[in-house]
Amino acid sequence: MSKADLTKQRIIEKAALIFNQNGYAGASIADIMRLTGLGKSKIYSYFKSKDEIAVAAFDYSLGLILAAAMAQVSIQNTATLRLHAFVDSFRGFTSQPIGTGGCPILNTAIESDDTHPILRLHVQSAVNNLRALISSIVELGIRQGEITVTTDHEQVSTILLVTIEGAIMMSKLYGNDVYLDRAIDHLHQYINGLSMPNKKTAAS
Repeated sequence: MSKADLTKQRIIEKAALIFNQNGYAGASIADIMRLTGLGKSKIYSYFKSKDEIAVAAFDYSLGLILAAAMAQVSIQNTATLRLHAFVDSFRGFTSQPIGTGGCPILNTAIESDDTHPILRLHVQSAVNNLRALISSIVELGIRQGEITVTTDHEQVSTILLVTIEGAIMMSKLYGNDVYLDRAIDHLHQYINGLSMPNKKTAAS
């Protein structure tokens, strides 16, 4: 990386910390200046606006989570095991989060609902990509005869993401991983229920 690239990356990493902890409204350029040691003009030489910084910070935070999930998913050799691995990669997420401040999808989606359309559309795109990833695993399982042919891949992707995000919210609210653990355990049972009778594969 060039010096300029390293500086831009430092801005993104520090901004991700601030946005995820304080939210978009609660984060300020002054906060980013303080953590990076850079002046406002320097920061804006890399980014056109606060929205642009927020989008880059969101992508960075989500990228960390996806990298951790895919590290577990990619080593599995069946579709159902990949689904189990994806779900299980979120276990302990609230007590030992990847990054700081919780789930960037949940945090950003709630705050950007009506007030920040650029962020809202960006989060929608990220969720669509996640759903597509899960759907592709389900479709692979159907083609390989692991998952029943009547399975709706879009329904599966929605159930997995909604359950995980809702459970993260509950565990964050109560400061207890038990809600997330219960949701993950339920999803493992749900995934097992998608399997062909002769292809039952329990979660590891």
